[in-house]
Amino acid sequence: MTKQPKILALAGSLRAHSYNKRVLKTALKGAENAGATVKYVDLRDYPMPIYDGDEHEKNGFPEKALEFQQLLSEYDGLMIASPEYNASLPAVLKNAFDWASRKSDKFGLGEVFRGKVAAIMTASPGAFGGIRCLGHLHDVLTILLVNTLPSQIAVTFVADKFDGDAEEMTDEKTKKILEDLGASLADMLKKTHGREETVESATSDISNKQ
Repeated sequence: MTKQPKILALAGSLRAHSYNKRVLKTALKGAENAGATVKYVDLRDYPMPIYDGDEHEKNGFPEKALEFQQLLSEYDGLMIASPEYNASLPAVLKNAFDWASRKSDKFGLGEVFRGKVAAIMTASPGAFGGIRCLGHLHDVLTILLVNTLPSQIAVTFVADKFDGDAEEMTDEKTKKILEDLGASLADMLKKTHGREETVESATSDISNKQ
């Protein structure tokens, strides 16, 4: 029996009409069309203080950090769109990962990330498309034992690819590239996380081999 892939999609921007949020939503449609269940979350809904080891030891996890950690544990894959801030990823995204990777009463160090597969992308109004942040994001995910797809998308001149604040991307070529990225993540998760045996079938297999 094949398990339906479960993907958590998030952007590293807090802006209401963020281009990266809209690029992410374009890509996640490709994953959904390929048979994945995708949950989009906004980091605005998970406000966390800057990680401080002393405060962590003294007061434990903030409620929203625990909620975010629990959420991550429930998904096989990640779809992440990150804007480029000073040639790197935004503090809000790194901080969320820093909290979620810590040991809590429920999860071990890095447990909620280990073995996941991620698709990463970025977008910028400029000619580089935010590409300089992708290497840093890849490094963070690698140390957390998350596997990233080799295809990493940087959308250049992104303001030209939407009509104002509209959600729907108007550039069909870029839209297809992003949807293909989402579909690739869904297909990879089917291969790496897709097998799910029922108790009955497992018992039957054992009986047949005795």
